[in-house]
Amino acid sequence: MPGSSSACSIEPGCSHGSVSRAGLRRVYIPACTKYVSHMKKKNLALCAAVGTFISLGIVSAAFAQETKKAITVLHPTSASQVTGTVTFTKTDDGVLVVADVTGLTPGKHGFHIHEFGDCSAADAASAGGHFNPTHKPHGAPDSAERHVGDLGNLEADASGKAHLEWKDKMLQLTGENCLLGLAVIVHAKEDDLKSQPVGNAGGRLACGVIGVAKP
Repeated sequence: MPGSSSACSIEPGCSHGSVSRAGLRRVYIPACTKYVSHMKKKNLALCAAVGTFISLGIVSAAFAQETKKAITVLHPTSASQVTGTVTFTKTDDGVLVVADVTGLTPGKHGFHIHEFGDCSAADAASAGGHFNPTHKPHGAPDSAERHVGDLGNLEADASGKAHLEWKDKMLQLTGENCLLGLAVIVHAKEDDLKSQPVGNAGGRLACGVIGVAKP
């Protein structure tokens, strides 16, 4: 303070006086290069603490709202015109998968959940392999041992449209088998449900990232 050994002398960048316009006591720093208000420091600390509690509250609220439905919008790869939507709805005894896809050739097409929610590559190779957190062999969707992402086949009619409804007991919208943020892939060929590692299902015709659906 003025009169003390740390008092501010008149130098470039130095601020005078012991009281601010708001009447708050200022702390003088030796060398007189800057000062801060006691109250300002306290207010900043308080704001930081409140901000932390608010952030934690927002995160807690987000986690408290359990996801009950997810959706994927399928977009064609560079070699196809396949589009569609897939929904995943939590039920008491599993997750109900409903797929509606168009632009397919008639017949069966492999239908899987892949490990990365990345459809950026022209051929959708960026989505990686099948979602397989339990490291099981590839199989049919009703097999005891299978990839979590093994959903079997879609079957398109003569017009190229496919509709599927399947209730899956391995898929989850929360937990270790959570499918949010992963990708759905529709393949060019039929999944034979036995060849390793992906059922010989051929190239990738469509890709979409799984996100939380609007309630």
